[in-house]
Amino acid sequence: MISLKRNKKGEFVKATGIRSRASSIYKPNQTEDYKVSRGRFSNFLSCPRCFYLDRVRGLAEPSSPGWTLNTLTDTLLKKEFDTCRAQQKPHRILVENNLSHIVPFQHDDIEHWRNSLSGGLQVRFKDTNIILQGGVDDVWFNTQTEEVIIADYKSQQSNYGVSQETYFKSVYHDGYKTQLDFYAYLLKGMGFKVSKDAYLYICNAIEKDDGFFGKMHFDEVLIHYEVKTDYIDDHVQLMIDTMNSDKLPESNESCENCAYARMRGESEK
Repeated sequence: MISLKRNKKGEFVKATGIRSRASSIYKPNQTEDYKVSRGRFSNFLSCPRCFYLDRVRGLAEPSSPGWTLNTLTDTLLKKEFDTCRAQQKPHRILVENNLSHIVPFQHDDIEHWRNSLSGGLQVRFKDTNIILQGGVDDVWFNTQTEEVIIADYKSQQSNYGVSQETYFKSVYHDGYKTQLDFYAYLLKGMGFKVSKDAYLYICNAIEKDDGFFGKMHFDEVLIHYEVKTDYIDDHVQLMIDTMNSDKLPESNESCENCAYARMRGESEK
């Protein structure tokens, strides 16, 4: 997809390929605090070179349209869970899955945690200047174990349906595991007692009627995942070492962005 640069008014402007906000660019071995989001950490795991060019060299990747339909689904689900949060009762999906002992976590900072742009879960990595952050969709509470639980909403469309047995067989869902692991890691770092259990609330659009008629129907499925956080320390440290290096790291040989940049450069010679 070819992306054209526009300003906030929707007007075309010159695309420089460089990020304009200097504070978003990391200077190797800087001492000022620097925030790394869950998405950027995932980018590092996917391709260290693309991550480095973005965070350290300040290259601006092409923009993409927002997933507004998915965002609306998230917003509506949050309203449902907030109603249950105020009443401290389990949401209907939890009751249907025999998880009535789980309720939405009641905390003064829940809105701050869910705001990935101006807030989110935040923790300093050891004694470094790196602040890890991520905006979580929701946090639930196990009333039996008194542990908090990471929850994330996902909207999709699949003709094959959704089940616990098949969901994580898709390689494209591996990133969701990292997402849940990362959020659990942050909450642990913030001093919370975190459950090993995490959940994805999947809203899968289905072809049900003979037409649209102003409605879409969804199957709602709760997918369980057991979080793993032991690997994150080592990978975050490797990420920081990469950021503090003056050497451009190797790319992932499967990275299509790197392959496109390489072949375009050769073609333009």
